[in-house]
Amino acid sequence: MSRLKTDSLFYRLFSTAPHLLFELLGDSPAVPYQFQSVEVKQTAFRLDGIFLPPAADPDLPIYFVEVQFQLDPDLYRRLFAEIFLFLAQNPRIRHWKAVVILARRSIEPKQKLAYVSLLESDQVERIYLNQLPPDSGLPGINLVRLVVASRRQAAKQARKLLTQVEQGEPWLPQGVLLELIETIMVYKFSESSREEIAKMLGLAESITQTRVYQEGKLEGRAEGKLEGKLEGRAEGKLEGKLEGRAEGKLEGKLEGRAEGKLEGERSLIVRLLTRRMGTLSPGVLTQLQGLSLEQVEALGEALLDFATPADLDNWLKSL
Repeated sequence: MSRLKTDSLFYRLFSTAPHLLFELLGDSPAVPYQFQSVEVKQTAFRLDGIFLPPAADPDLPIYFVEVQFQLDPDLYRRLFAEIFLFLAQNPRIRHWKAVVILARRSIEPKQKLAYVSLLESDQVERIYLNQLPPDSGLPGINLVRLVVASRRQAAKQARKLLTQVEQGEPWLPQGVLLELIETIMVYKFSESSREEIAKMLGLAESITQTRVYQEGKLEGRAEGKLEGKLEGRAEGKLEGKLEGRAEGKLEGKLEGRAEGKLEGERSLIVRLLTRRMGTLSPGVLTQLQGLSLEQVEALGEALLDFATPADLDNWLKSL
């Protein structure tokens, strides 16, 4: 998966279920933490995520989280620079910890001598996702394991996780867990339609009731509402293709396939922007619904640097 996709996916996981981090750490805080993505002022740095304790408990540590799925030789140099700049700008912070989540040990930077004292201290925890226990009884850990599962194993693991969710006491509403599982599978099988993914999961009958499906707008009526009356729409419905390869990236290969992917990306972008900036105006929502796949992906990269709603307005005006 690309950096944008993994960042967006883990942002969604941690935003929806902040306690997921503490399952990975094997810890259980006495109070709930709040997850945020924070920009270090007056720099080009942006921390992947910060878990903040309640304001009433200033002695509890804040957690800096870095998610890495590709080799980055400057990972630790950048991460600790971001952390210490943030601490300098926020002198009230009394205690901190860092959690580095790596897809596998082989992508960890080799040159880390300058930071070995920090890396070996109890303030820094490294988690290698491919080394998580294979049969954990914790749905949260199994959910993260699904992110790094091979395509061959993903469907089996997802079905097992669904069974675990249905039979156990859910730590999130079942509908939310279903959405997260389906979202992970959509990222892993981006060339497949949501109906095909639903069949992988054994959800062929219930898929049309999920919000992920509704957001994907798989049925043809979404073409008219969100994309307009494209020439060749009838052929797309009958033959499973939309007229014109030039529109392939926008409308997909088979009917509903790329359309669902595009709408899923749009919906995710709207949620990320809403969490970062609050409720979006109807005018902004209308503009976002008109973005192409390339523009949605560009916005996904750009929003990491947005600090105020004005940044979003300026980006939209530049189109």
